[in-house]
Amino acid sequence: MSDHLKTILEVRTRHPHAIAEAAAARRRRESLLGDDGKLFIIAADHPARGALRAGDQPMALADRVRLLERLSHALSRPGVDGVLGTADVIEDLLLLGALDGKVVVGSMNRGGLAGTVFEMDDRFTGYSAAAIAQMGFDAGKMLFRIDPGDPFTAATMESCARAVSELAAHGLMAIVEPFISHRVDGRVRNDLSPEAVTRSITVASGLGTTSAYTWLKVPVVADMERVLASSTLPALLLGGEVSADQDAVFAQWHKALQIPSIRGLVVGRALLFPPDDDVAGAVDAAVALLRG
Repeated sequence: MSDHLKTILEVRTRHPHAIAEAAAARRRRESLLGDDGKLFIIAADHPARGALRAGDQPMALADRVRLLERLSHALSRPGVDGVLGTADVIEDLLLLGALDGKVVVGSMNRGGLAGTVFEMDDRFTGYSAAAIAQMGFDAGKMLFRIDPGDPFTAATMESCARAVSELAAHGLMAIVEPFISHRVDGRVRNDLSPEAVTRSITVASGLGTTSAYTWLKVPVVADMERVLASSTLPALLLGGEVSADQDAVFAQWHKALQIPSIRGLVVGRALLFPPDDDVAGAVDAAVALLRG
């Protein structure tokens, strides 16, 4: 049994109150953004949706200790600002002392489990705005998929709007990840055409009673400048799936990062499970793209 697992199990078994104590004692940053006005977040909320694949490894994210070791390594690299995750992952990292001075983003709606008939019913089964505020975290993230043919979209939209408003009431950043989605052969597929991404951004930008604290999390698609002209909200690029051609992916990120409204990156599997398995190398290369 690894030392990390021993530490976590001891607390969870005998001293569960220590999790809240660790959150209260966590050293917070004065500003979410770096001195350069950029933000680099490592994403780790995939397992809560049952999405465990990374590249050609179907169960890569199923080994929690392995995932935590890679997350801790990534978070230790210069230029990495913080992490996005569900309560189980965030609390493990808290217990390992990996979140001091880091931005912590709570993942909020994880109820639309991958591959299920109710996938578009993306209920808020993770963090609430109140819990994020109580734990002293910095932001909340929500997935907002619009399927014109699925009535579950309306409930998800209403829940996302409420979450945006509640986060704003606490003065906390709301990160909204919008897509136009369709079922193809029974599986949910996101439409990554410029027109569809533009439409999803315009709808997401209008969620809630104020957009003062709203940021967008967007994919890299064709004609990004025209797509991002649809909103004045700051945006973060999402990393997407692991690619065998990492150089091509980095080139796409580099081009998109030149657009003024793109303020950073939120990347998970592509950096935690790179093709050459060099986590530090992949993270450092992404930092160099963002921060020069």
